[in-house]
Amino acid sequence: MTMNAYGPGNPDWTRRHRLLGDTIRELDPDVIALQEVPLDIEGDLGRILGRGYHMSSFSRADGGVGGTVATRWPHRFLAEVDLHVSDRARHTLSWCAAVLVEIDTPVGTVVVAHHKPSWPFPFEHEREQQAVLVARSLEDHIASRDAHAVVLGDFDATPDSASLSFWRGRRPVDGFSVCYQDVWEYAHPGDPGYTFELTNPLVREGEVATAVTRKIDYILVRSLLHGPTLEAAHCQRVLDRPVNGVWASDHFGVLADLVLPANPPGFRS
Repeated sequence: MTMNAYGPGNPDWTRRHRLLGDTIRELDPDVIALQEVPLDIEGDLGRILGRGYHMSSFSRADGGVGGTVATRWPHRFLAEVDLHVSDRARHTLSWCAAVLVEIDTPVGTVVVAHHKPSWPFPFEHEREQQAVLVARSLEDHIASRDAHAVVLGDFDATPDSASLSFWRGRRPVDGFSVCYQDVWEYAHPGDPGYTFELTNPLVREGEVATAVTRKIDYILVRSLLHGPTLEAAHCQRVLDRPVNGVWASDHFGVLADLVLPANPPGFRS
C-alpha cells in the first residue's frame, strides 16, 4: 500500500490521521509506504501504524515530517538514494529520496523501493533523472539474484510523463531502460485510476486547486524478459471518499495484492 497522508500542517489532521490509522489496521497491508507523515514512532506515526511493523524512514525530514516504509516482516535496509539532482530539487523538498529495503516473504525475496521524487509541476526533467538513479540502484542490488522488485510511492507524475514512461518501459534514458508494470493498469485496463481528484475538497481548497484531476500514486512491479515476476490478484484505491464526513488526505491511496503468477514469465504449459 502507498498513501500520502497530507501531513499535520494541513487542516483536520487529528481526525484524518485517526481515520488513516483505522483504515490501515482494517486492511493490514504487509508493506506500506507513507509520505508526509510525522516520523516520531512514539507520536502520530505510531498511532497511524499501530504495532507489528518494522520501519525504515527517510533520513531527512521537514519539521519532523517525511516518508517511511513499513513491513510486517523484518527487512534489511539496502540504501537511501539522495534525489537532490539539481539546486531547485534541493530547495523544494528536503526529504526527496528513495529508501530501498529487502524482505524475505512467502513469494520470495522482494526488494522494495519507496520513491519520492520532486513534486513541482515543471520539474519533470528532475523526476526523469531521479527515476533513472533509483532504477540503477535497484539493478545494482538485485544483480543476477532471483528476487522481485516493487517500487511504490507518490511519484507526482502522470502515466504519460517522461519519468513514468521510463519506469514502464516505454522509453530509454541515455541508453538505459527498465520495465516496471503499473499494477493498477494491469488490474483495471482502461480505468485512469486517478489518485488526486478535484472532487476532493482538500484538493480544491489546497495549494494546487487549479490542477487537473490526475493519477500520481503508483505500485510498480519489475519485469524480466517475459513480463512482471509478480501478478496483481487485486488492486484498489484506498480512502477515495469521505468517511463520516472526513477526507483522509488530498491523495487517494493504492492497495494491491501481489502473488506469484500461475504461469511465471517465460513458462510454457
